[in-house]
Amino acid sequence: MHDDRLLTPGRTCWRVARAGQFACIVDAADYFTHVKAAMLRARHRIMLVGWDFDARTTFERGIKTLPGPNQLSAFLYWMLWKRSDLEIYLLKSNLRLLPAFDGIWFGLTPVALINQISSRRMHFAVDGAHPIGSVHHQKIVVIDDAVAFCGGIDLTIGRWDTRAHGHDSHRRRTLGRSYGPRHDVGAAVDGAAARALGEQALARWRTATGQSLAPVDPEHTTWPSKLEPTLRDVDIGIARTLPELDDRPEVREVEALNLAAIAAARHTIYLENQYLAARGLVDALAARLREADGPEVVIVLARRGNNPLERETMDSARHRLIQVLWEADEHRRLGVYWPVTDGGAPIYVHSKVLVVDDRLLRIGSSNLNNRSMGFDSECDVAVEAEPNASEHDDVHRQIILVRHELVSEHLGIATGEFEEAMRQGGSFLKAIEALRGDGRTLRPFTERTVADEAGPLAENDLMDPDHVPRSLTRSVQRFIAGLGN
Repeated sequence: MHDDRLLTPGRTCWRVARAGQFACIVDAADYFTHVKAAMLRARHRIMLVGWDFDARTTFERGIKTLPGPNQLSAFLYWMLWKRSDLEIYLLKSNLRLLPAFDGIWFGLTPVALINQISSRRMHFAVDGAHPIGSVHHQKIVVIDDAVAFCGGIDLTIGRWDTRAHGHDSHRRRTLGRSYGPRHDVGAAVDGAAARALGEQALARWRTATGQSLAPVDPEHTTWPSKLEPTLRDVDIGIARTLPELDDRPEVREVEALNLAAIAAARHTIYLENQYLAARGLVDALAARLREADGPEVVIVLARRGNNPLERETMDSARHRLIQVLWEADEHRRLGVYWPVTDGGAPIYVHSKVLVVDDRLLRIGSSNLNNRSMGFDSECDVAVEAEPNASEHDDVHRQIILVRHELVSEHLGIATGEFEEAMRQGGSFLKAIEALRGDGRTLRPFTERTVADEAGPLAENDLMDPDHVPRSLTRSVQRFIAGLGN
């Protein structure tokens, strides 16, 4: 292992562990199918750790291809009936913002529904082991410690969509109501990497419940038969964010990895994220844009927040920080976009992806906001190819291929067409600009786009802190004062 590795245990990641197979899974239609296919092979334990779960979640839409019930709660009960030795654990964030809001959140989330499916071998817990205002944002699925999934996708309603993101998709409905197109990314690993993610899930369960569970000895494969690996026999870095809690110090591995990767970039930094609100990361990107020979920076974001609170906080922070990037873009190497359907509707970007050159691919739960750097719990996985290492040639190629497949999906074109445009134009950003058009495409953020998005809650340290506040009272006072400005 060379000293210039980006994945450094204890600094930019918790651990590096080998995976016999690693797969990037784009959008929830495929993710739900592969997660169910893996759970069908479970013999001993299924562990689901998420920001949200909903018992009514449907795995497949249209033609059903997998055995067993098609809804989450019925499927899990069916699995208990099929496997007498199987135990199922579900750990959900309680979404607590302040103690006074606990009852409100319980009324608005499917906690009560999931509690109804509890049984002797079905264990459900709501995880309140975090500082006030913090949330558990990790999304981890572990089956028999043999296969694990990690990324931005929760097994809940309103997430399912295909890579086509059809403008008028009649299948994008939940409980009789339609929702908009949605883009997301997850990853699957097996081997030692899956066991390591299993350790993280067990640690979360122990902290939340006080119960210690033993690891499962993976005696068989639970890898989904139709999931083609992106890479085989590859090291996987696991990077976390954990807030300070009691005697546990905060963990900022995600932030450290992001900053190290941005600093190491030579040609291209590609980001997909729900938000653009992390001041430290934006300052690091701006510094690279000011360099005469620095990398291109391409960012794909959600057009606007999902709800009024997101729009008041995250969108207004983006309004401020995107100005920082535009001012730094002296050499015209920046592109910031949002994707649209063939009918022009914004596709909500929920993925959390970083690709740096052909060197690093990071997929996980962490957003580009301050909370994800030190206040909420997050878990990302990353693949690194050492520069100029011929034994990593396949890793280099696959990192680039994932990046090109993602941006080609947004542009509504074949990956080969994008790669040809790159060969002709000589750069990632130029290829995007050459291929943007009408219909399914990427649209650029401009001064006009964000003109009305400034707001008093931009970079508010109560709504989006990057660490546990030393005084909650002082933070609340600053928050209330900000509302009057």
